[in-house]
Amino acid sequence: MTTKQRYSSVLSWFEANMPVAESELHYNNPYELLVAVMLSAQCTDKRVNMVTPSLFAAYPTAEALAKSSSDEVFEYIKSVSYPRSKAEHLVEMAKRLVEVYHGVVPDNIDDLQTLQGVGRKTANVVCAVIWQQPTMAVDTHIFRVSERIGLTTGSKNPLQTEKQLVKYIPADLIPKAHHWLLLHGRYVCQARRPHCEQCGLQPYCRYFLKK
Repeated sequence: MTTKQRYSSVLSWFEANMPVAESELHYNNPYELLVAVMLSAQCTDKRVNMVTPSLFAAYPTAEALAKSSSDEVFEYIKSVSYPRSKAEHLVEMAKRLVEVYHGVVPDNIDDLQTLQGVGRKTANVVCAVIWQQPTMAVDTHIFRVSERIGLTTGSKNPLQTEKQLVKYIPADLIPKAHHWLLLHGRYVCQARRPHCEQCGLQPYCRYFLKK
């Protein structure tokens, strides 16, 4: 099976079996998604969704968050991973968002990465989810699943995985493909024990075919 054949088969399977694939983070606007994605680093979406309602009620806009302090924000997010550093990043992010971008979340990766605590993965998620741009955010699930299935080969870091994926996935499918691979890794192709017996990708999966 060639790489192009594997991509075509995998994407066709996802289109047929997971026609709706969306972020599991709860948000109502670009600002809320940006905050939620920042909080989700090394933390589950479920946990983030538990803390954001009260956080967004207290700080409904970037302007409100910018006027807060990291100590105050910490009280709302202390149950997520690394709450101290995330609280600091959120306040500094909001300040720059207000000062430089007038409270409007940038719609491109370069500007987003000028915000405190916003790396390439977070920027890619925001651009893909909000504006449906062909940006592929690579988290631990996507990094693992892409290599297992055989969509990538020998990737040593998320950026290498990202470049291989966007090379073969049609641009209009990249935003959805991000969620396909992420959700597949979260619920089926798990790290310690992949559920191969219930996976429809068996005929195309390099990992399964080598078992």
